[in-house]
Amino acid sequence: MKKIKAFYLQNCPHCKRAFKMLEELKSQNSSYSEIDIEYIEESENVQAASAHDYYYVPTFYVDGVKIHEGVPTLEKLEEVLKKAL
Repeated sequence: MKKIKAFYLQNCPHCKRAFKMLEELKSQNSSYSEIDIEYIEESENVQAASAHDYYYVPTFYVDGVKIHEGVPTLEKLEEVLKKAL
């Protein structure tokens, strides 16, 4: 199983919505709950954020490859989880 890095900002409404969507997807498919997601708050970990190429949050990387950036949808987030499986 591949690791996911999720970059976010604490007060970002799109990030908060993405996290709720992830929980919904995990409740629908138990195998998604086993995926290791490292959450990185970009203003608290500027060095890690600077090492990755993105402009909008939330941004999701699977094994170092950017899969999603910006406004989330259930479909896009499920694609992130599927790529990690």
